[in-house]
Amino acid sequence: MADCIFCAIAAGEAPATIVDEDADTVSFLDISPWRRGHALVVPRRHAANILEIDPDEIASTFAAVKRLVGRMRDRLGAGGVVVWNSTGQVAGQVVMHFHVHVIPTDGEPPPLPRRSDAVADEAEIAAAASALRGDG
Repeated sequence: MADCIFCAIAAGEAPATIVDEDADTVSFLDISPWRRGHALVVPRRHAANILEIDPDEIASTFAAVKRLVGRMRDRLGAGGVVVWNSTGQVAGQVVMHFHVHVIPTDGEPPPLPRRSDAVADEAEIAAAASALRGDG
């Protein structure tokens, strides 16, 4: 895609601090990191989001994510790693090229949406489950 910065990085046409790459993916450090070592993993072929990416390419992307998670644990001493993807602008996706954030942490989580401590209403859970199953 001509105007996609991640396509340009994957093609070697835009600068990035690359930490891993293979035939299908490239991983590079985020220029606005939440934590030291915060990286992005992208497929080389453009897909705007998880709904558009080919199943084989998502498998390759997550194989690269797994490699990077292990390196963060082994080489950066991360006690844990947050793996994050957003689909669509309303979910916080800024670059419209499928990508996965891989963020090392040692207890203090990155500033991502926090899960509520409140237990959802059982009827709401049932209604959502029904909608997702296509029951009616």
